[in-house]
Amino acid sequence: MQSFHIRYRNTQGTLMRILNAASRRALDLPSVQAEPAGHDHQVTLALEVNQKQVGQLYREWYSIADVIKVSSGAAQAAEWAAAHPPAGVAIEESRAAAGA
Repeated sequence: MQSFHIRYRNTQGTLMRILNAASRRALDLPSVQAEPAGHDHQVTLALEVNQKQVGQLYREWYSIADVIKVSSGAAQAAEWAAAHPPAGVAIEESRAAAGA
């Protein structure tokens, strides 16, 4: 199980587009928690994913205009970030995840 933390501006439909990325891939959403985070909002998702799906999700979430930042739990991040991050993921973020 992998947890993803997505920070976003709370505009119309943004949360639904974030959740739709997972549901369109037929991924179970056993845990979803959305909450305010300062001036923005944050949603935390728990998903059972493989390495390919992580890259797809990162790319899709970063393509949503109001998504500010995407990060994931350390258990999975250490597995794939050391080699190379998926397109759209900042190098600094992947280095921070690998060092966590």
